[in-house]
Amino acid sequence: MSFLAIDIGNTRLKWAVYADEAEPGSSPLQHGAVFLENIDRLADEDWHNLAPPARMLGSNVAGDAVRRRVEEQMEQWDLAPRWVVPAAEAAGVRNGYDHPTRLGADRWVAVIGAHAHARKRGFDGPVLVVMIGTAVTVEALSSDGQFLGGLILPGHGIMLRALEGGTAGLRVPTGEVRDFPTNTSDALTTGGTFAITGAVERVFRQLSQREGREPLVLITGGAGWKVAPALDVAHELVEGLIFDGLLALQAPAAA
Repeated sequence: MSFLAIDIGNTRLKWAVYADEAEPGSSPLQHGAVFLENIDRLADEDWHNLAPPARMLGSNVAGDAVRRRVEEQMEQWDLAPRWVVPAAEAAGVRNGYDHPTRLGADRWVAVIGAHAHARKRGFDGPVLVVMIGTAVTVEALSSDGQFLGGLILPGHGIMLRALEGGTAGLRVPTGEVRDFPTNTSDALTTGGTFAITGAVERVFRQLSQREGREPLVLITGGAGWKVAPALDVAHELVEGLIFDGLLALQAPAAA
């Protein structure tokens, strides 16, 4: 018996198979990732020799057409697809969004994963959840499990493409993050990084003031390792935060 977790983002689909009784923080039995344009090869390649999972739960931000393509790849198994729809409350987290169902599934699942991660280690304070990928999100979670809201801003790639499209002569190689950059490549890379870290540090201060203590800062996402060194607050890199959230959400179904 196994559980299949799927995270469909803006660029890639990531998947992981867990033992049926797995909890947030557990290591997957198998895992992988494909770019969205390669989804139609999953059944014949990545999932060809995969033992049929007993259950699955997925987070999808790429739209219904991509979801249907993934479900077609699962037709080889006798499996009912289940996809996260943000709710008013789940897995110990209350959703403070104005319209809870309009919150992005990935944001909701990551916050739930962060809450589970914090509670498992005995931390009962606020949590700041940062996902750094194609887009960047910065989410605030109160000490008592209330999702307070968060930010969405462009990731590095989107920022650079916007500058290339709106200005002349900025098609330059990727640079380094430096204090007081003295060339255009470094200026672009540093500018994008500081835009992201500046947003994180601002929400960190706001959440600290609201809660009366500093939050635990958890960073996830494919580009997290690039940005984290420039962040001036204590933080941890957590690779599978969305998978942890999916594990927390599927636990009641397993029970």
